[in-house]
Amino acid sequence: MSLNELMSDIIAFRHYLQSERGLSENTLLAYNHDLERYAQWTVIAKLPNYLAPTLSDLSRYIAFMHEEELAAPSIARHLAALRMFYRFLRLEEKADPSSVELLASPKLWQRVPHVLSPESVDALLNAPRAGDRFFLRDRALLETLYATGCRASEVVGLKRHDLYLDSAFCKCFGKGSKQRVVPLGKPAIASLRAYLADAATAGGEEHVFTSRSGQPLSRIVLWMLVKKYCQRAELPMTVSPHTLRHSFATHLLAGGADLRTVQELLGHASIQTTQLYTHIDRTRLKAIHKKFHPRG
Repeated sequence: MSLNELMSDIIAFRHYLQSERGLSENTLLAYNHDLERYAQWTVIAKLPNYLAPTLSDLSRYIAFMHEEELAAPSIARHLAALRMFYRFLRLEEKADPSSVELLASPKLWQRVPHVLSPESVDALLNAPRAGDRFFLRDRALLETLYATGCRASEVVGLKRHDLYLDSAFCKCFGKGSKQRVVPLGKPAIASLRAYLADAATAGGEEHVFTSRSGQPLSRIVLWMLVKKYCQRAELPMTVSPHTLRHSFATHLLAGGADLRTVQELLGHASIQTTQLYTHIDRTRLKAIHKKFHPRG
């Protein structure tokens, strides 16, 4: 299925809403904007058939919207627009009827964040090869993502004066421009030094991670780079920059870090957000129970 076919269906859907449903112009514009975002994502994600998306496909789209830092109400509106769109396609006898059911399913909102094993993280971080044109940049980019647990927007927004490599930390600016200090490990520092010392790849004077023209990388480009190296490392294509953030937090907890420390490193305003990871990492809890409980 091509992008042209999808865009043609979106135009037909807009005409249907306008002529038969009598929706306001503002609602039409909002739905059209949401569906255009979805259409762009289907190209990036290489969705095999937009007429029959799976639960996994739709979950990947939700993950993508999280990466774009859309608020929960915006994501809900996007899904509502998609649900109406697929209802229209079902009326036209084009879409798989299960698509509408999937979009209404609570399971779509109950996806446990995917976490990579340390071995899988190593495979991803080692995926850039010396022969790649942006080998040094991409290696430093992936190392920084995992070393800091930062959001995609925070990593692409890093500036050179935010790096304190001699002191092994960097400054990150999260939601609401809140600043926090995040430590950097030796592999990340070594990769960043190599990248920044290479004039052929480190093209920006202000931002750390730039394109060939010296412009700051966008979150979309970062997302696509992670997908590229996941494919090379033979990892699931559901992995995203946010997966490395989840893995960072889970691996810290598995290693014995306390929840408050992880909260501070992630930049969570509430400890309740960080507590998600206590549900993901059960290995350490089981080991502690077995070791210390009288009947473990």
